[in-house]
Amino acid sequence: MSQEKSMAVPEFLRKAELIKQGAEARLYRVEFLGKPTIVKERFQKRYRHPVLDEKLTHRRTVQEVRSILRCRRAGISAPLVYFVDYTYHCIFLEEIVGSSTVRDHIAASRQSDLNKDLGWLAERVGRILAKMHDEDVIHGDLTTSNMLLRRNMEDGESELFLIDFGLSYISALTEDKGVDLYVLEKAFLSTHPNTEALFERLLKSYAAASKKSSEVIKKLDEVRLRGRKRSMLG
Repeated sequence: MSQEKSMAVPEFLRKAELIKQGAEARLYRVEFLGKPTIVKERFQKRYRHPVLDEKLTHRRTVQEVRSILRCRRAGISAPLVYFVDYTYHCIFLEEIVGSSTVRDHIAASRQSDLNKDLGWLAERVGRILAKMHDEDVIHGDLTTSNMLLRRNMEDGESELFLIDFGLSYISALTEDKGVDLYVLEKAFLSTHPNTEALFERLLKSYAAASKKSSEVIKKLDEVRLRGRKRSMLG
């Protein structure tokens, strides 16, 4: 992108709809190239040295884009990357229109009188995470809020998307993959109480689908043990 076009990004975002601001980034909803788009802007951290902040922010942006592209190449549903501006640390991503979070879906299903079986969803998540880890992508922030479901109008099947790779990185270490699952377990059971059996079904699906699952599950058990010991000491 030319410098002139890059300089236009801050002006473009000033006219955009701010939908969320966290500790690391702002999210905007825009139309880009005629398509519904989410722009993730990593902003400057004033408490850090400017040179260090620039290096860390650039690295985070690169890692996020790399993780998304690696997932998509492996056939894992994740938002399309339309454009990246490394000058202003902005990623222009496909908005998954018509989707809802897995968190909301589980909550609604458990409250419903129909008491829908969520086993299929747990198994789907397990298979997708197995594929992601086999590609050596560590998500870093696995929660049911960072997974989206969108129903396919043609066959009625629901497609599962992984989103928000802001803390992701590439690693072949089983320790990192075990910690990734531990983060999800803690978030899952905290957000959805009394779903231990459902999460175990997720893990069984993961174990069946991943080529390296035995070592990863072993590491998960070790991380669980360390977590329990810290809780007892705390």
